[in-house]
Amino acid sequence: MSSFFKKTLSGIKVAHHKNTEDCKTVTMPVPAKVSLPMLQHMGAPCVPLVKVNDTVNVGQLIGSSDKFMSAPIHSSVSGRVAAIEEYINPLGVRTQSVIIETDGLQTVDPSVQPPVVGNKEEFLAAVKASGLIGLGGAGFPTFIKLNPAKPEEVDTLVINGAECEPYITTDYREFMENGEEVLEGIAAVVKYLELKYVKIGIEDNKPEAIAKMKELTAGRDGYEVVSLKSSYPQGAEKVLIYETTGRTVKEGQLPADAGAIVMNVSSVGFLARYLKTGMPLVTKRITVDGSAVAKPQNVVVPVGAMISDVMEFCGGYQKEPKLILMGGPMTGIAVYDDAFPVIKNNNAILAFDEDFVNEEPESPCIRCGRCVQACPFDLMPAALEKAYHAKDVDALKALKVNLCMECGSCSYVCPAKRNLAFSNRMAKKFLRENSIK
Repeated sequence: MSSFFKKTLSGIKVAHHKNTEDCKTVTMPVPAKVSLPMLQHMGAPCVPLVKVNDTVNVGQLIGSSDKFMSAPIHSSVSGRVAAIEEYINPLGVRTQSVIIETDGLQTVDPSVQPPVVGNKEEFLAAVKASGLIGLGGAGFPTFIKLNPAKPEEVDTLVINGAECEPYITTDYREFMENGEEVLEGIAAVVKYLELKYVKIGIEDNKPEAIAKMKELTAGRDGYEVVSLKSSYPQGAEKVLIYETTGRTVKEGQLPADAGAIVMNVSSVGFLARYLKTGMPLVTKRITVDGSAVAKPQNVVVPVGAMISDVMEFCGGYQKEPKLILMGGPMTGIAVYDDAFPVIKNNNAILAFDEDFVNEEPESPCIRCGRCVQACPFDLMPAALEKAYHAKDVDALKALKVNLCMECGSCSYVCPAKRNLAFSNRMAKKFLRENSIK
């Protein structure tokens, strides 16, 4: 066992706030416009394939790239291209965005047809054409994930249904509403990648989902529903692989190096629907919640819908929002207003009022060691922060900063309110920019 893993991985206890777990998914009406950024995934941005005043249909390919690490973008609505303009995402990355004024008809493009899939190559081509990326947060193009360099060494598909972030319940609703399609998507991956084992990881605070998936997988050789302890960050890729298979992913390795491929439950559910219908990834189920939201619920929205339109559908703000997050409170991205579009890998929009937001200032580290206790990999966040500010490359390497998955556990438990996870993110960026492996 790697020295960076313990027999039982540590983590933290956070309030779950699963307020919308029993809220059946509803679909919002088509908004007046959508904004479709050409970068909604990890890797190279797409190039727009449409021009201003072009008519577009639902499912039509509107953005593509000849770069390997990329994923195509499709229109989520029918209507007219009103503009193609520069877009700055919440992380400050500049790209182009296609603005479409909708016509309300939702005319499906003639190109939307079920793909012909008879072998692994056709399956991977279909996955790429679907525009599917990791729907759990990172946005890694799925066709790349499903095509490891040494496929003969990969034998296990791990399904991430932990959903350990507070508030978010979209994956839970996927289990409860589309469990059969989840199994269909899993079966397709297993068939074409010739895998032996399936591990479906679900936290034990979701007993109904565990029971349903155990019932659906009964009698399937190699399938196991793994009940995980309810702790954060149980859904992190390396943690999930360890907790479901006992295997470790070491520094610099990919899950495939440990013989596993990890897919989010919503990803495999979508994949099943795509193989049947040919409709690419143009809608997204998101959890809308938080103290400032009038009517929290799970909503299917067109990719590119503005946060403001989603909030209006959910009854607007019952209190003035002080903080709006795309994603969960542990790893989500704060936006400065609601004029941002929902993109493919968004799984939640959370809005909190001033009374809820804690803005205590940072104070000096008191050397309490709580950050070390909270880290699943036994890293030393306070020491990493010091090394980053000193720009000490050797220390950052020795302290294994690249093992950090930026889960935020260290920042959460720090009594000095130091933003340790962000320092680690910047430290990894510093190493990349200096070509340090």
